[in-house]
Amino acid sequence: MNKFIDLAARIPVSPETPAVTYNPVTLQDADRPLPLELRLTLPAGDGRVPVILLSHGGGESRYLASKDGYSPLADFYASHGFAVIQPTHLSSKIGGLGLDSSAPGHSMFWRSRIDDMRLVLDRLGDIEKQARVAGRLDGDRIAIMGHSAGAQTAGLLMGASLPGEPSLLDPRIKAGVLLAPVGNGAGLLPAVLARYPELDLDFSSLTTRTLVVCGDEDSSPYLTSRGPAWHADPYTSGAGADALLTLLGGKHFLGGIMGYDLKETDDEDPERLAITQRMTWAYLSSALGCDDKAWPAANAALSEHCAALATVTHK
Repeated sequence: MNKFIDLAARIPVSPETPAVTYNPVTLQDADRPLPLELRLTLPAGDGRVPVILLSHGGGESRYLASKDGYSPLADFYASHGFAVIQPTHLSSKIGGLGLDSSAPGHSMFWRSRIDDMRLVLDRLGDIEKQARVAGRLDGDRIAIMGHSAGAQTAGLLMGASLPGEPSLLDPRIKAGVLLAPVGNGAGLLPAVLARYPELDLDFSSLTTRTLVVCGDEDSSPYLTSRGPAWHADPYTSGAGADALLTLLGGKHFLGGIMGYDLKETDDEDPERLAITQRMTWAYLSSALGCDDKAWPAANAALSEHCAALATVTHK
C-alpha cells in the first residue's frame, strides 16, 4: 500500500495480480535503420489479455531508455489485466539511438513512429514467440496510448489528420487514451508550426473511441498561446473522443507518469498519478469490453471522493 495515496484509492480497479516483463523484444525490419526494441509487460498466467500500445514522448532522461520509461503506467496496467507493449521510437535520445540531424525524419521521426506501431500490430505473433507467451495477446482487443509527442502518434492512428497526408487510421485499434496531447495545429505558435509542420494536426477526423487526459496547469507556452485549453482540442473537436479527464493542478507529466522519482517530472504527486492510472484503466476496460461497469464506477467514485482533484466531462 502507498501511504501517499488516499482519495484516489477509492476509485475501484480489479484485484492486483503479479506481472512479468520481457525486455528487450526485438523486431527486425528492412525499412528501419535500426531494429525496433520494445518491452512487453503482462499479467503472469495463461489467459488471453487485451493489449495497450504505449507511445513515448520526447523526454530528455539520459539513463532511461524509452521502452523502459512510463513504469508507473505499464506496471499498473499489467498488474490489472492488460499486456503493455512499449516500443523505443527513433526519436528517442536515449537507449543507444541518438540519431543525428542527417537521419531522414529527424527529429520527431513521426512517420517512423506510425510505422513502428503498425510493425508491432503486424507481428504480435513474433512478439509472443520471442517472449514465449504464445496465444496470450488478444489481437481483437487493442488500445493505443500516447503521451505528448506520443499522443500525436496515437491520434493519427485513431483518425486525426495532417494536411496533404492520407488517412493513417488503423482499424485494428479499438480505443485509445491521449495523455497531455498536442492540440490542433491552428493553435500552434507560427514559429513552431514552421519548424514542425507534422504538428499541424486536425482532430475533427478522429473517430476511434478516445479518452483525453489533461492538466489544467499545462500551459506549454513554448508551443501555444492558448494555454491549457489547447491540450483539450482532441476532445473538443474529435468525433470519437467521448471523455475528458482534467487533473486539477496537473501539468505536463500528469502526476509522474514517465517514471518513478524522475528528474523531468514537473508535478510529482502520488494522488494525481493514481487518478491517472485508475481512470485510464477503467476507461479502457470498458471501451474494450473487458468490464462494462468499470468506467461508470470510476466516474462515480471520482465525483464522490476526488472532485477537488479531478473532473470528467462527457459528450
